[in-house]
Amino acid sequence: MKITATIITLNEERHIARAIESLRCCDEIVVIDSGSADRTTELAENLGARVIESPWRGYAGQKNWAAERATYDWILSLDADEALSEGLEGEIWNLKKNGPKYDAYTMPRMAQYLGRWILHCGWYPDRKVRLYNRHKARWVGDFVHESVQVRGRLGHLESNLLHFTCDSLSEHLKTMDRYTTLAAEELVSRKTRVGWRHLILDPAWTFTETYFVHRGFLDGIEGLTIAYMAALYTFLKYAKSRNMSS
Repeated sequence: MKITATIITLNEERHIARAIESLRCCDEIVVIDSGSADRTTELAENLGARVIESPWRGYAGQKNWAAERATYDWILSLDADEALSEGLEGEIWNLKKNGPKYDAYTMPRMAQYLGRWILHCGWYPDRKVRLYNRHKARWVGDFVHESVQVRGRLGHLESNLLHFTCDSLSEHLKTMDRYTTLAAEELVSRKTRVGWRHLILDPAWTFTETYFVHRGFLDGIEGLTIAYMAALYTFLKYAKSRNMSS
């Protein structure tokens, strides 16, 4: 079992070294860069990755294209702001030693937000399929929240994939602006009608669900911040959708 790790990048010099250095269990690392203006590609190449410049195809399209460029059929797909924990790396080493019993594997993802590991808010365990045989699975999703669709047997790893999200509220707001635009475009493409209920009640429920139902209050001030930002995300995607449709 040989594995190609794939990472898609755009101006990720702050994260890329940590991601690549966590991939010692992989036999090849392929970075697909869509026009970085910083040192992303230089850092990746210095760490032994094969860097390919490619125009942006959307998240799912870019990740599928990355898998097609891989030398090996087994793909470990990471985002640039993610890294394998030591435990997860060990599980993958064992999988390589003993051979895979499944066609794809999920792994729990634990996020760090404003310097704190988040264990509630609906953010954990947040299982993701990231290790898969490219002949049995592929990325789907035209706009945002892309995921791996598996046509085969699905196994589960137990150690954490680490996700280093926002270090500041300014960074979170900037990211939210981009993702709510994509989410709004998806709503428009589906011809989803957005009414006052979506703008008033849905954000309030999002806050309640995140902070109380998913026990975000146990994550301290960061949990409260996540709940407020989740409500704002919900409002913005619907408000932008209405604006695009008018």
